Amino acid sequence: MSDTSGAEQGGRLWRATARWPRAVGRWLLDSLYPPVCLACERPVADADTLCPDCFGKLRPITAPYCPRLGLPFTVSIGPDALSAEALADPPPFERARAAVVYNDIARTLVSRLKYGDRTELALLLGRLMVLAGAELWTARPVLVPVPLHAMRHLRRRYNQSGELARAIGRLSGLAVDPALLKRVRRTRQQVGLTRDARARNVAGAFQPHPELLRRLAGRPVVLVDDVYTTGATIKAATRALKRAGAGSVDVVTFARVVTNGEIPI
Repeated sequence: MSDTSGAEQGGRLWRATARWPRAVGRWLLDSLYPPVCLACERPVADADTLCPDCFGKLRPITAPYCPRLGLPFTVSIGPDALSAEALADPPPFERARAAVVYNDIARTLVSRLKYGDRTELALLLGRLMVLAGAELWTARPVLVPVPLHAMRHLRRRYNQSGELARAIGRLSGLAVDPALLKRVRRTRQQVGLTRDARARNVAGAFQPHPELLRRLAGRPVVLVDDVYTTGATIKAATRALKRAGAGSVDVVTFARVVTNGEIPI
């Protein structure tokens, strides 16, 4: 046997030996803390997943939908047909995509990620967002999470949008730049506000990095957030980026509110 063959066999043995402790560790962890559904906490076979019942309650947003806002259409009215909302109030961003309709199960997942210290949820939600935003990745954009104000970030200890952006970045190989946009004004929470009040609340709340153009190096931006409700926050963030010289700005969220006027959050 040649020295090269011996080295190759030795390398395979070393890699197999290195994996063994991790496999044992996963087995011990699953024995002590069996994996449960991320929504209802029923036992499941694999960690960081949903049970079939909860997964079946998600309403994925698939074509046909508005090519600008990502709002689902009941029937196809043509590949370039815009929704009434996009025609009446054209957004400053190019495209918005969301993985699922915001319903009870989506609300549970977002709430646990956002307020319940369940950052492991970001991987599951990120997987669905990667699929939903597939057409946005071809230009190799920079992922920019919608930022929290420093005081709120300190109190919560993490930014749920940042966790989602990092998960998408790991799954897609895209760059993540959480410093590209800063929230400089401490706004009140949007929950319970009307559409107009939400827009006023976040007006002027964001400031781009002073070296935005150098950091982007000509690449487009995809803003990452958990839920698209009225779009007030996303639109304010997009305008701040574009005032600083950003070219194309797209949006990807886990959930999208689809409603006839009532704002559920």
